[in-house]
Amino acid sequence: MDTDVVVVGAGLSGLSAAQALLTHGLSVTVLEREQVVGGRQHTDTVDGFLLDRGFQVLNPAYPALAHGVDVAALGLQRFGAGVVVRRETGLATLAHPLRHPRLVPAGLRSGLLRPRELAALARWVGPTIASPKRAELAGPDVTVEAGWARSGVDGVLRREVLEPFLAGVVVEDGLETSDSFARLLVRMFALGVPGLPRDGMQALPAQLRGRVEAAGGTVRTGTPVAAVRPGGSGVTLQDGTFVAARAVVVAVSPEVVSDLVDAERVTMHGLTTWWFATAEAPSSSDMLAVDGTRSGPLVNTTVVSNAAPSYAPPGRHLVEATALIHPGSHVGDDEAREHAGRIWGASTSGWELLTRHDVPHALPAQPAPLRLTSPPRLGSGAYVCGDHRDTASIQGAIVSGRRVAQAVVADLAG
Repeated sequence: MDTDVVVVGAGLSGLSAAQALLTHGLSVTVLEREQVVGGRQHTDTVDGFLLDRGFQVLNPAYPALAHGVDVAALGLQRFGAGVVVRRETGLATLAHPLRHPRLVPAGLRSGLLRPRELAALARWVGPTIASPKRAELAGPDVTVEAGWARSGVDGVLRREVLEPFLAGVVVEDGLETSDSFARLLVRMFALGVPGLPRDGMQALPAQLRGRVEAAGGTVRTGTPVAAVRPGGSGVTLQDGTFVAARAVVVAVSPEVVSDLVDAERVTMHGLTTWWFATAEAPSSSDMLAVDGTRSGPLVNTTVVSNAAPSYAPPGRHLVEATALIHPGSHVGDDEAREHAGRIWGASTSGWELLTRHDVPHALPAQPAPLRLTSPPRLGSGAYVCGDHRDTASIQGAIVSGRRVAQAVVADLAG
């Protein structure tokens, strides 16, 4: 089973690398230890509900999706462009003014959009929305907390909206994430409306697998790799089989990269997502909700089936609730259910817990200063890719895979 390139790991980055390598006429074999492709993009089916491993969304504004991905074929079901905020006085909805103009007056009356705070927000993120190349115009990269202080972002908009919303996106609530990275993320939310594929988040890597195989590549699942041969001359499988190759691309989960090659161990942030089935939706909103009162452990909750009907069987509704994983702490199922009910202002007596997903390695940390790219080469014949080598996002995973492919092609041609 010798091949030009072995790709270890069939997540978004590994499959993207394989797809790009195949366009250059190289033979490619992708080896994945799990029985399905996708890595962190995995979807379970329980009683007719689609449950992604940890709440996640797909933003069609990611530039990497414009090539090599058929977003239309995924049947993207979009969320509302805005956020619902639980306040002491009740629920407030802040919506994208161009996408939901009828909701703008209510947002202005909410007390969350004070002129001084809006001006500070514009100073913080406005240049980056205009152009991603201007993400560092405000000066050297710092933490989000320092970036907000530098721009004067403070007050109720920050405390009740920005902080809880961003915590759910970057999977940390200490405001230690790179300010440049945070502004790039907000830019993507401003330009695109995230959604969920008709068949779950796993539909994205499944599509990439289909494209790899259609181009002549081989994808083998249930095939764990035990070691990478020094110099990238091949890999040894867990069953002792040796697969020879001219180059090896390591595209496994960030927390286990260093088990195969000499690479820096990556700090990962974790989250827990609870999935509840309900007979009645606690709200008609199709937007993400956050708790501005900070009265519980959740960073967000959403009536997923309002935005993505395919995620629930007919006559049922699906609610997600997500909390960050903090060392030494544990959030119980009842605590999560009760907090979600408080956020929505609804009874949870009929909510059925379908499952909880504890995902300790949900997203790579993105500290300041932001390192947009990392070298793809680890040594002669060995390469590594993943969102931990770029930006911690679907965009970063795909771009990193394609960048590694370029390096492999250049080296093999030389």
